[in-house]
Amino acid sequence: MTEKRRVEVFTAGCPVCEGVVNMVNELACPHCEITIYNLNNNEGVEQSKAYGVNAVPSIAVNGQLLECCKRGPITKEELQAAGIGKPL
Repeated sequence: MTEKRRVEVFTAGCPVCEGVVNMVNELACPHCEITIYNLNNNEGVEQSKAYGVNAVPSIAVNGQLLECCKRGPITKEELQAAGIGKPL
């Protein structure tokens, strides 16, 4: 079994969140295992607390909240720098 990069996306189901979900899905490769949590539907609440999610959309890669999610908008470049879309 091949190891996968775990990508967790925390959303509120809003248009801004949907754009980030689309961006993650476009960048993803076969080495990415993506889970989308809609916090408005009480999905991923415990994970979001554990990662310190304070705003949505937010993304964690392999159990670590991305720095961009702690301070401002999420960019394609920051997702790529986190390894999304690249082989392990």
